[in-house]
Amino acid sequence: MPDLWTDLLGCLDIAKSTTGGGGTTDFEGRNQQLEYHRVFGGQLLGQFLRIASLTCPDKFVKSQHAVFTREGRADEPVRYQAVRAHEGRSFAAVTITATQSRGVIATASTSMHTVEGGPEHQVTEDVGPVLGPEHEVALDLIPWETRATVDLNATTTGPPKFEFWMRTPAVDPDLAPALTAYATDLTLIGTALRPIDGAGQRGNGTTFTSAVTSHTVWFHRPFRTDGWLLLRQHSPLLAQGRCFGRGDVLTDGGVLVASYGQEALLRFADAE
Repeated sequence: MPDLWTDLLGCLDIAKSTTGGGGTTDFEGRNQQLEYHRVFGGQLLGQFLRIASLTCPDKFVKSQHAVFTREGRADEPVRYQAVRAHEGRSFAAVTITATQSRGVIATASTSMHTVEGGPEHQVTEDVGPVLGPEHEVALDLIPWETRATVDLNATTTGPPKFEFWMRTPAVDPDLAPALTAYATDLTLIGTALRPIDGAGQRGNGTTFTSAVTSHTVWFHRPFRTDGWLLLRQHSPLLAQGRCFGRGDVLTDGGVLVASYGQEALLRFADAE
């Protein structure tokens, strides 16, 4: 089995399969080789973003909203159909559908834009220094450096907030949106669980049942992932068997480069 980093890069190396009429293009993506029966949503987010960039190569993704309709099977490749709904001089819109033999497993609506100049302002909390190596943590499925002061696998309680630093190995900056979207899919459910006594992030299938239903990422500026990035997130709501979380991605210099939000199914065994 290849190492997780090499395997992920291979999954993001997607080529066109066929090109049809009406701005439609077909792609096929292989799945990560994980010891897990279903496709990780972060993989789909990353592949959606790579396909959008291949569909409109002269523009950059500014936002992507993905809806996960059913569980994807890890033992079957994912087939994608991209439709260029609009492409003008400044903006473009791409709709992508991911399918397997059982039908549609996810869809994505992607908005794209050319880089423009103009006035700027930003209002965010200050970013502190990068945590030292004594705060290294292993976040499942993230195959690069991560540092945090909170352990989402712990079953003790805390506020529904979480932040971590991350830095990938040297990599093409064109992959930054896909790699970052992949990372944003992993820890928002764990963040929502922090106030719940006895519930840790690894309790899916025992203490609780969870599954991401939708995920949105906005990209504000070009950036790289092989420099330190801070993912700062919180979950303002857990209700009606669903949780909601949102976050920001900032450089170590405090520049806001992306934001994200996610809704997920979150049911507890003693409440069913």
